[in-house]
This record gives sequence, structure tokens and C-alpha cells, in this order.
Amino acid sequence: MKSQWRSLIAIFLTVILTLTLIMTGCGTIKNSGTNVTQNAKNPDAKITLRIMIPVSTLEPPDPNEKLIFKRWEKKTGIHVNWITFPSDSFAEKRNLALASGDLPDAIFNAGLSDSDILKLAKDGTIIPLDDIIEKYMPNFKKVLQERPIYKALITAPDGHIYSLPWIEELGWGKELIHSVNDIPWINVEWLQKLGLKMPETTDDLLNVLRAFKKYDPAGGGKTIPMSFINSLGGNEDLSFLFGSFGLGMNWALTLVSNDGKVTFAASNDGYKEAVKFVHELYKEGLIDPDAFTQDWNTYVAKGKEGRYGLYFTWDKGNVTGMKDKYEPALEEGKKWPNDLKDPYQPLPPLKGPNGWINVTRSSGMGLDRGRFVITKADKNIEATARWIDYAYDPLQSPQNNWGTYGDTTQQNVFEFDTKNNMLRHLPLNGTSPAEIRSKTSVGGPLAVLDSYYGKYVTLPDDAHWRLDIIKHLYTPYMKSENIYPPAFFTYEHLQRISAIEADLFPYVLRKRTEWIINGKIDQEWDSYLKELNRLGLQEWLKIKQDEYNRYMKTIAKTENKW
Repeated sequence: MKSQWRSLIAIFLTVILTLTLIMTGCGTIKNSGTNVTQNAKNPDAKITLRIMIPVSTLEPPDPNEKLIFKRWEKKTGIHVNWITFPSDSFAEKRNLALASGDLPDAIFNAGLSDSDILKLAKDGTIIPLDDIIEKYMPNFKKVLQERPIYKALITAPDGHIYSLPWIEELGWGKELIHSVNDIPWINVEWLQKLGLKMPETTDDLLNVLRAFKKYDPAGGGKTIPMSFINSLGGNEDLSFLFGSFGLGMNWALTLVSNDGKVTFAASNDGYKEAVKFVHELYKEGLIDPDAFTQDWNTYVAKGKEGRYGLYFTWDKGNVTGMKDKYEPALEEGKKWPNDLKDPYQPLPPLKGPNGWINVTRSSGMGLDRGRFVITKADKNIEATARWIDYAYDPLQSPQNNWGTYGDTTQQNVFEFDTKNNMLRHLPLNGTSPAEIRSKTSVGGPLAVLDSYYGKYVTLPDDAHWRLDIIKHLYTPYMKSENIYPPAFFTYEHLQRISAIEADLFPYVLRKRTEWIINGKIDQEWDSYLKELNRLGLQEWLKIKQDEYNRYMKTIAKTENKW
């Protein structure tokens, strides 16, 4: 009997000891303010997260090979097992994976539309982040405190936040870097060669393009007086010219008058007159015949050959190259260009037939709501939140956005100024900004605020140069005080807008193309307007107007304007 009691006591003590070891084996480690729960069986083991991410052909197949992610893991003490899909098919692969039920813990560079976010939130696939932000994300909280407008902009109609945003501030209001996306670049070398002045009116432009065609400055019949990629207000579209005839147009076809009325860009009289002007250019053979069918690669190939007299894009460095330095090139009170070397310079706004000069503002803003979401499968929500909050550190966000420093295998975007604890942009040395950044940055959710420049990071040279162009050349001619905000519509309204635009926008583009090539816009204008209404234009306008009114009331409370 005594031996039995001894056995029972031994077993009891063993159980107590085991439980004690298990309980004391759980603890937390601190790494730069990030608390991470340890593995009880292996106190030295890191938390591991499963996160989905798109990967481009310019990147290593395993994101953990990127220097930024290596440093990120070291800083947070959290390891990520990446679930990768090719960038060009990511949306499809992401949706299939989510539908299968084999959910990752989170999705990085998620690329989710507002409709995607609301749908995934409704079925519980992704979780609300309101309390998570409040408890575990001090860096992101600081961003929202400094810029309350972003909390309004990322909050869904039901009052919850379901995704984390990418925020890039470069200028504000009319001087925002996104104010003009399709800058027209004219060959000033050809102007000088032919004894021509920079065009100041639409008639001047017509005569310049005629001279380009007649005298063939590219040689061998290769001159293309004007080229573009036919789209509705895209970066390579010719819609910049439409501002000389009226309100103009932008990629959203959504304009807001100074008294707050939402209008459709492709249904006003100024639009009609602009199309008639472009038809005149086409009729005289001044427009690239490929403009209506060419893709980006074809567009760039001809640009690299120096065949364009006038073309449109965000940054000429990506199309015709960049011989000037990416630096401010215009002094106060001087006309553009000012002692520049590159043959392509920005075309100033042109005075239209009625003396009207207007630069139409884009609806663009440095905000993408759907960059990161956490799914219901995540069992380490606190660790995930603390890991992703590091992306909003003021020294980390610029690296995620543009690239890093100290990489011995490739060209660096930054050098780190240890004395001032800030990142300094290095010269691009002829490399395309898009190329170097796509190789070294990681994107994802981040925030680079205007207040960071000069404190945590320098302003990128190409951005400074572009902001200079917009401020001095285009901002003075922006007649509109308002742009349409990045409104977060209800799921029902998103579905209706999407359904209407699926028919409306292709019809507008098709008719614009037909009229540019064949003319006849005057004869067909009334029937065109009727067809717009049949396709749902009035409902589209009402939804847009109602949402604009609601949003302006919400945003007004933040004391922020753009």
C-alpha cells in the first residue's frame, strides 16, 4: 500500500512540475517595443506568420531575400512564411485562394478594391481593425492623429476600418503631385531647329505640329508630330489639351464645380469642341496612327528613338529618357524652360479659341485603402498588428515606398545619415525611378507625410522636379477649387457605379475615337447625350453627388483640405 501511495505522490508531483514548467515557459520578449509571444516548447522560437504577397519578375522569388524584409524580421523578431503569386495574375490567384478557405494570416500589397474589402468584410473573411489599431499600432495611430482626414477616408460606410492604407504625401491641394498625371512633353530642340516659339495657344500648337510634319526633324520620315495612348484620362492620354476648351477631363470623368456640383466630363460643350480640335489634328496627319491601338512598350520604343514632337506621360524619363537632372529647374518669375539640356520639356497650358486657359485637376490622391488586411484565420493578431505597425515607422515607410540603403548587390535609393538619423536620397545617375524602386522597395501599407521631409527623409529628386513643374507651370491655371474625393461608397452603390461604368465608359471612349478619326460630332451629339442617359448617367451623377455631399461634411470635421 505504501508503495502505491509513493507512486501516486510521484505522479502528482510530476504533473505539478510539468504544469509549472509549461506556465513559466510562456513569456514575452521585447524587441524595439514589439512584444511577441514565445513558443512554450521552444522559448527561443520566433512567431511565424503566413502572409500572401504578389511578386514581380524584377524581385527575388522569396521576399525574405529582400534586404528590407531581412531587417524587418530582425527588428520585430517575427518571421514570415510568404505565400507568393506572380504580380500579373495576383488578383485572380488571391481570389481563388480566399475562396478555397485556405486563408493566410494576412495579405500584403493586397490590391483590394473597395468592393473587395466590403465583400470580404461582410462574409467575415477579413476582420475589423479598429480595436487592433488602438491597442497595438502606435505608429499608425500617430499618422491618424497628425492627419485625421485619413481616418475618415479609410473608414467603411458601416463605421469600421477593415484595411490598412498606403499614404504618400507629395504636395497638397492644387500643388499635389497627382494634380496633373498626363503632362504634355514637347520637343524644344525641334522648336529651336525650326525657328519656332513655344506654343501659347491651340492655334500655335496646330501650326507647330504642321511644321514638325512638313520638315521631318527626326529624319527619314520618322517624325511623329504627336502621339498618345488612347484612354480616358490616363497618364499617356491627350486629355490635358481638353482644358483649353472648357472644364476638361480626367481619368475618373468626374469634375466638381466651385459650387460643389458634380458633372460628367464627357458631356459638356467644351468636351465637344476639344474633340473637334483633335479631329482637325488627325485629319491633317499630325497624330500617330498607332495612338488608338499601341501598348506601353510600343509607345516607349518610339520615344526612345526620339521620334515624338509632342507626347504625354507622367515622367518623361520613362519614355524618352532624362538628360536633365531631376532637380528644380524653374526660378520664380522665369518662363519655362530655364537653361535645360533635355530636348523634351513640359508644354505650358494653352489658350483656347475663346481665350480660355484651364488645367483640369486629376481626382488622384496619394492614398490606396486596400494594401493590407488580416483574415479570420490569424491566431497571432497582436503579433501581426505589431509587425505591420513597423511599416508605419517614419524611417521605415520611406524605405518601403522607394527602396533602402546599404545594399551591396545593387544600386541604392538612400544613404543613411547616422548623425541626423534620417534617410537621404541618392542621385539616380540616369536610372529610371520606376526601375530602381521596383527592385528594392516592398510597397505595402505605409505613410510618408509632408512633415517627414527634412526630418526623417529628403524629398525625392524626381518628385521635387515634378512638383516644381506643377507649382510654377500648371497650378496658376487650375480653375477648379474642388476635386472629387476618394469616397468609400456603400457596397450597393459600388455595384451600381461599376455596372453603369462598365457600359458608359467604353461607349464614351468608342465615340471619342470615332469622332477623332471620322468627325461628325456635331451631327451625333444629341443622340450621344441620349445614349449616355440610357446607359445610366443620371443615376451615376446622383450617387456621386450624394456621396460627395456626405463626404464633404465628414471631411470638414477634420479641418483638412486638398
